[in-house]
Amino acid sequence: MSRARSELLSLDTKPGGALRALRTARGWTLAEVSQRTGLPVSTLSKIENDRMSLSYDKLTRLCAGLEIDIAELFAADSLAMAPARVTGRRSITRAGEGRVIDTDDYLHRYPAADLLNKRFVPIIAEIHARSLKAFGELIRHPGEEYAYVLEGAVDLHTELYAPARLETGDSIYFDSGMGHAYIAVSPGRCRVLSICSASESQLLEATKEQRKATPPGAPKRAAKPKPASKPATRKAVKPAGRARAGKN
Repeated sequence: MSRARSELLSLDTKPGGALRALRTARGWTLAEVSQRTGLPVSTLSKIENDRMSLSYDKLTRLCAGLEIDIAELFAADSLAMAPARVTGRRSITRAGEGRVIDTDDYLHRYPAADLLNKRFVPIIAEIHARSLKAFGELIRHPGEEYAYVLEGAVDLHTELYAPARLETGDSIYFDSGMGHAYIAVSPGRCRVLSICSASESQLLEATKEQRKATPPGAPKRAAKPKPASKPATRKAVKPAGRARAGKN
C-alpha cells in the first residue's frame, strides 16, 4: 500500500455531509449515484449518514462517479463543517451584457458570466416560441427553478401539470427535473427571469439535448411577413387612332 493511501485511510474518512451536499447540488438521487459509482444504494445511504467507514476503493469509485478529485471531497467536507464565512464575491452585469445563447425558441442571456461555481444561475430569457409544437421536446435539467415574468405573458407547460398562464409580475417555483417549456402568448416581447439551482454546464447540456431531441421538421419562428406584392396588370392597349388623311 502506498504511503499516500495509508495516510488517507488513517484519517477519519466520513465525508457523508459533503457527499449529500454534492449529490443534492447536482440534482441526483441515490439511485443515480449508485449507477455512476457501482455502489449499492444502501451503502451510499450509510455513507451519507456516517454509519460506514470509507475504504480507499469506495473513495475512488465515489470520486470517479462524481467526477471530482479525492481532495475535493474532503475539502467539501471541511467546508460543510466550517462556519459560514464572507467570500466577498460580486459581479456587476450592465444592460445588454452577459453570455448569450440565441435559438429559434428563446434568447438566453446569462448575467454574472465571469463568476464560476455559482450557487444558482440567473438567466434572462426572451421567449420566441409561440406554440408547444414550435418549441419541440420539453427541456429538463437537475435541481429547481424560480421564474418571474418581466414582460408580456407566457404559458409554462410541464409534463405533470396543466399549462400555467403567467402574466407580468407573476412567478412560479418548480422542480426543473420535470420536463417544461415557456411559450409566449401575448403580442410583443415576452421576457422571463429564471433562477436555476443547476450548474451552468448542466443547463447548457440540457439545452443541447433538447435541440437534439426536437424533430428537424418542427416549425420554427415565423418569418417576418413581406409586403404584399401588387397583382400584375395588363397594360391597356390604346385603340388605333384614325389614320391621318394623306395629302393628295
